[in-house]
Amino acid sequence: MYEYNEIINKLILWYQSNARDLPWRKTKNPYHIWLSEIMLQQTRVEAVKPYFQRFIHTLPTIEALANADEETILKLWEGLGYYSRVRNLQKAAQTVVGEYGGNLPADYFALRKLKGIGPYTAGAIASIAFSLPHAAVDGNVLRVMSRLAADPRDITLPATKTAWEEELTSVMPKGEEGTFTQALMELGATVCLPNGMPKCQGCPVREHCQAYKKNVVLQYPVKSPKKQRTKEYLSVFFLVDQGNIAISKRGEKGLLSALWQLPNCDREKAVPVALRDWGIINGEIKRMKGQKHIFTHIEWHMDCYFVAVKEKEGHTFLWLDRHQIEKEYALPSAFKKIWQEGCETLEEEIK
Repeated sequence: MYEYNEIINKLILWYQSNARDLPWRKTKNPYHIWLSEIMLQQTRVEAVKPYFQRFIHTLPTIEALANADEETILKLWEGLGYYSRVRNLQKAAQTVVGEYGGNLPADYFALRKLKGIGPYTAGAIASIAFSLPHAAVDGNVLRVMSRLAADPRDITLPATKTAWEEELTSVMPKGEEGTFTQALMELGATVCLPNGMPKCQGCPVREHCQAYKKNVVLQYPVKSPKKQRTKEYLSVFFLVDQGNIAISKRGEKGLLSALWQLPNCDREKAVPVALRDWGIINGEIKRMKGQKHIFTHIEWHMDCYFVAVKEKEGHTFLWLDRHQIEKEYALPSAFKKIWQEGCETLEEEIK
């Protein structure tokens, strides 16, 4: 199709001069590389930096991660979203400790068997940490390769991704596997951009790019349209009783499973009925600003209420001091703005 050797050499030279200074690039530690790749899934690089450094500081080894209690790892992950990622990370760490003595196996197929490690992450760890010839193909790499080849295949189809994984694995440069992997990632992240016009003038391989030559860069990659997100309508409550705030744990299955949350219910349920069902017999209700939170496939539209509880019965919720909740319990991002406004209202009430 075109001269891979020339493309690879140019990419590597470009990367060596233009790579961003990122903390996980300063090491070959497989644990650090693994953690960074899991954190970077669906999260911006700049947002990940402090999370990565805090996580490594608190849990410096795979064994420490394997033995940590769940609240600790969820708190460290708080704000990154997709909490199943960190739960899977810990399950995989426990397997690594039990079966590999606490060291990630230097084997692509063994890595693939670990919980939460798919072809992309396994390829990234294998090539970057262990210099093994396995490609790591994510959205950035698919975009780069689709434009270079003017490839009409739909990148949302698993077959397209698999085809590119096989092709790139077949041309991995010996001794520079990790550099080539990161160069492709970097090109997609900083030059061959997804939204708006890519920075073709700064691309080291534009003379090899079929889409650039034909002036059809924005026609690639080919992607089938996304399905519309489902909308859900909730009432969310910031309940306060003698300075303590109510939180509850979500069910073991479904969205945000087993995470702590602010009490909430379907919007169709009347507010007084919801409060009564929770054992709130008497309380002063104030309307707060409505919020919207977008997940991958679902939108939450939330009516929000501050309730100063005057009388309650039963033990429906966990009632804790604000500072204890903020220190020890992870609240999903969906509730963060409501939490912030509720705490500000609480401070005003105390004054």
